[in-house]
Amino acid sequence: MRALARIAVDAILEKKGHHILVLDIHAITGIADIFILVTGDSDLQIRAIVESVRARLLEEVAERPWHVEGADHYQWVLMDYVDLVIHVFNAEKRAFYSLERLWGDAPQEEVQDELQADSVSLLNDERAEAG
Repeated sequence: MRALARIAVDAILEKKGHHILVLDIHAITGIADIFILVTGDSDLQIRAIVESVRARLLEEVAERPWHVEGADHYQWVLMDYVDLVIHVFNAEKRAFYSLERLWGDAPQEEVQDELQADSVSLLNDERAEAG
């Protein structure tokens, strides 16, 4: 599952998504293990991010989303891969729903724009994977 998240983060970075936040929610809820939150600057960029994530996960690990919501308006798209949930927002929706505040008890790590997923310690912690 962390491998899926690493691929997703790299796909997001490829399309210049920003304010990427990885939340490890497995100890807090049974909804999923990891949330990835990302902001896109326009409907077009949000669509590009969503399509990049979908294509990379399909090509590299043959994973398809279990469910996708919001792909009709591209203001907040939720991609549900069961244990991994990716939220791609415009700035207004992200500020309004403030999921990082809602899940504030979860360990979280911001991904710097110039980095790659391999540098995100939450996605490389094998102990967390086993737990």
